Amino acid sequence: MACSGGAATTATATARVPCVMLNTGHAMPVLGFGTGSARTPADLAATIEHAVRVGYRHFDTAEIYGTERAVGEAVAEAVRGGAIASRGDLFVTSKLSIADAHPGRVVPALRESLARLGLDYLDLFLVHWPVAIAKKDPAAGLSVDDLVPFDMEGVWRGMEECHRLGLARSIGVSNFSAAKMSRLLALAVVPPAVNQVEMNVGWRQEKVREVCGKNGVVVAAFSPLGALGTNWGSDAVMESGVMQDIAARNGKTVAQVALRWLYEQGVCMVARSFNVDRMKHNMEIFDWELTDGDKDMIAAIPQRRACRGEYFVSPDGPYNSLHDLWDGEI
Repeated sequence: MACSGGAATTATATARVPCVMLNTGHAMPVLGFGTGSARTPADLAATIEHAVRVGYRHFDTAEIYGTERAVGEAVAEAVRGGAIASRGDLFVTSKLSIADAHPGRVVPALRESLARLGLDYLDLFLVHWPVAIAKKDPAAGLSVDDLVPFDMEGVWRGMEECHRLGLARSIGVSNFSAAKMSRLLALAVVPPAVNQVEMNVGWRQEKVREVCGKNGVVVAAFSPLGALGTNWGSDAVMESGVMQDIAARNGKTVAQVALRWLYEQGVCMVARSFNVDRMKHNMEIFDWELTDGDKDMIAAIPQRRACRGEYFVSPDGPYNSLHDLWDGEI
């Protein structure tokens, strides 16, 4: 895929987003556009198409988000309208739902995602959580009685089959602790290319980054701005006095400082904004640097995991506590 943003189709040249090379030999843009939101706009496909014209080339979706169709429509329209030359100019990520996290369901679930997207393959397919639930009515609410043991090896063999069939060019995981990453790496024939985890200045993920770094796995940050306004988000980024001071001193927005910090940590990120101006601002992070003083101030920000997954914990379930779910990394 092209990582330079391609030729501009508007009066303003599209931004250039660097790429990282995955262990599969495929390039992934370091900045992705997230589509998971409780306040998804009705014109999401048009919003995504605009993001393509601005310069975004990586789009992140999931079965559980309900946005796969909109992403697919935007990809098709971007090609038809000339914003990109072909589907190959984009990097599309989707995720295996916890209802499909069973060995026999992985390949069929990916085929269903591809049908919704209208695509022949994904650039990256992730196991969304190290969690499984009994197959149930997707319209029904999650109950702790639905939780069943997660068959890591069986599910990963299904992911490897997706890769072998060419349905997913790269495969990976999301929300895996350092301990679970180590276990997965020990059993994988095709190693995970990416671990997408909550990461921002308020939750730096040192343990996960160490394991992934030693094993050639790219860390991708979700909620890089803290997901403030969600039912689980944190104000540790956007309302941090430290971040506001650094932003003012550098003539940047708090979001730009937060994203630049991640980029300087050597990780990728998936940022979500449906606001046209902020969409552009979030891309303007590649031609300046934080000072050593800035980084020292950020290093002192208190740490707390915000996306804790309490709904996956039950005294009678596979994970009896948050400590079990995260292997103590809370």
